[in-house]
Amino acid sequence: MSAGRLLSLDAFRGFTIAAMLLVNNPGDWGHLYGPLAHASWHGWTFTDWIFPFFVFISGIAMTISLGRRAQQGADKPALLAQTARRAAVIIGIGLLLNLIPSFNLAELRIPGVLQRLGLCTLLAAPIVLWCGWRGQLAWALGLLAAYSLVMLLLPVPGPDGIWRAGSLQPGEDVGAWLDRLLIGENHLWRQSRTWDPEGLLSTVPAVASQLFGVLAGHLLAARREPGEKAMWLMVSGLAGLWLGQLLDAWLMPINKSLWTPSYVFAMAGWGHLMFGLCYWLLDAMPLPLLRARIARLAHPLIVFGMNALFLFALSGLLAKLLGFFQWQGRSLKALIYAPIQALGLAPVNASLLFALLFLSLMYGIAWLMWRKQWFVKV
Repeated sequence: MSAGRLLSLDAFRGFTIAAMLLVNNPGDWGHLYGPLAHASWHGWTFTDWIFPFFVFISGIAMTISLGRRAQQGADKPALLAQTARRAAVIIGIGLLLNLIPSFNLAELRIPGVLQRLGLCTLLAAPIVLWCGWRGQLAWALGLLAAYSLVMLLLPVPGPDGIWRAGSLQPGEDVGAWLDRLLIGENHLWRQSRTWDPEGLLSTVPAVASQLFGVLAGHLLAARREPGEKAMWLMVSGLAGLWLGQLLDAWLMPINKSLWTPSYVFAMAGWGHLMFGLCYWLLDAMPLPLLRARIARLAHPLIVFGMNALFLFALSGLLAKLLGFFQWQGRSLKALIYAPIQALGLAPVNASLLFALLFLSLMYGIAWLMWRKQWFVKV
């Protein structure tokens, strides 16, 4: 694998951030197409791809950068310290975004997307640095097994005070109890207060998701022909989907909020398949002219992918500010959305059009940063 950038990784990252911008910014949360909303509890939709894809991509990047530097003889404790600093910055950005706009520490939501990404990076780093691919696979499977045992066998009191073991209903599982105990209801997801989709315990299987990304990175680093690597990525993806469906039927249902093992395998399967397709089209395609044409078509995704973390944070900040600032008793978002609603579209289409316009604005910023060669890294 060359030391240069992988177009496929940038494009896959760009697809993921573009999808996140689309689903996170509708005009009206009450009017959504089904695939653009999370599954209500068990099951999954297109939207439930997005977060595990970010975690999976982070794992691939760890193999390309951290793992390779360790193999080249770099000081491992120094690499771990550098990774810990990066993880702390990511967590800090997530907490700051949760503080905005009220800056109310008493009700600050402590968990979050960036917080989980930072924790996964921090916890996966020593496994990547000191274990080979077999050890990394063993860690991933061990984390999923331990999580399953705790979730299914440990009795805990639910929000109603009744002790239960093995309940996977909202607010009744072990992870929800642990979050209420250690974090407190005032610092959990505002829509529930009794549980949080990015809670502490469900970060354990999310680390396994990151390690499956690390293992995909090992496939890229293998001394094989690019086409063979793409084939093995897709074979691994099909195996992950099969295992996810098997565990969904026999262990725990696919559930994003609980990050169940079935969800880990299913989303890792989709991640391998989607990234394998990107890798085949943009890096392994044996026809150079066709590969170059596909790269031109994928250029918007590549542009998105080169500043993904910055765009994630900026979009979250902008969405909060649009809802916070008022003019004559209406939020800026409502004022911007009103002309779209007046077009006479069906409410679900008006809501989607707002999201597409928001996505276009973010692309304009991403394109300008790419044009100026401004790449924000943590």
